[in-house]
Amino acid sequence: MGKLILVCSIAYLAGSVNFAIIFFKLTGKSDPRLSFSGNAGTTNVYRQAGLFWAAVIFLLDIGRAVAVAALAVYWLNPSFIPWAGFFLVSGNSFPCFHRFYGGKGVANYLGFSLFVVPWAAGLSAVTWLAVYRLSRVPFVASFFMVFILSVGQAYYFNWAVSAVTGATATLALILLNHRKNIMRTWKSEK
Repeated sequence: MGKLILVCSIAYLAGSVNFAIIFFKLTGKSDPRLSFSGNAGTTNVYRQAGLFWAAVIFLLDIGRAVAVAALAVYWLNPSFIPWAGFFLVSGNSFPCFHRFYGGKGVANYLGFSLFVVPWAAGLSAVTWLAVYRLSRVPFVASFFMVFILSVGQAYYFNWAVSAVTGATATLALILLNHRKNIMRTWKSEK
């Protein structure tokens, strides 16, 4: 139990380091949470700073997530590994270093899953591209991606209760993080 608490705490703290916010501060730009979607994630960096910087932030998020996943795989009972992913996404979403308002956690969950279940990460990335091509709505494509990642983790860990609940909690958290997008789309459809 002590290892689980330690790894999940490290995952949360690692997720709390938001590279988009740090990048914008270092380059003298205004806080990325003040424009467009109000999110400190890859899509908003793309909108405000361009493709190159969005790719840099995306790769930093992926790299951090892979490091956390490696730590979790090394230290935790396999069925508890998805909980480290949940705490990583929680840190990204509610970062203690950035007034508890950060990103939505999609890139972090992708990077985490890339280390743990690479086939699910690959399938989810291809699905994201296909859904985005059809819908042209990044958050809708992200829902498909996150669903595949969650099911992939649950499957990989043989549907163990702790793995399923960790993966489901992460899916629910990311959906909750997109609630403004969902409401905005819902209202525009009426």
